[in-house]
Amino acid sequence: MTIKVGDKLPAIDVQYKTEEGVQTINTSELFAGKKVALFALPGAFTPTCSAAHLPGYVINSDKLFEKGINRIVCLSVNDAHVMDAWGQQQNVDDRVMMIADGSAHFTRAVGLEDDRDATGMGIRSQRYSMVVNDGVVEQLNIEAPKEFKVSDAETMLNSL
Repeated sequence: MTIKVGDKLPAIDVQYKTEEGVQTINTSELFAGKKVALFALPGAFTPTCSAAHLPGYVINSDKLFEKGINRIVCLSVNDAHVMDAWGQQQNVDDRVMMIADGSAHFTRAVGLEDDRDATGMGIRSQRYSMVVNDGVVEQLNIEAPKEFKVSDAETMLNSL
């Protein structure tokens, strides 16, 4: 079942990389007491994700923070090393937290997985964005397959 507005996010361990190495954080801690702009995408270094999705959130990060967002999170079914390398390549600095859902546990728990096994990509995340307030989904924008129209930073900005 797909998560919906008003639902509390499941408590799942995800990873991110720091100078000290790969760290694990539970999503209950990641979202606790914060208004978070979360966006998820099929894969790091992929065309739309690299050309538009992630850059849009980096470019609009200050505007999102001004509108009350405390943290911006990019999530993908990749490992923490890949997410970190992609974040460095995209110059995210401390604007966007690059979260790895390497085994798709979070992605499956929220019902937003995309089986791309036939194309050699395995299980990935659907492309979506959500506003999460203290762990509860306030806004959810799920893209249709092969679309990039509603999960971008500008759409989120306009809805805040």
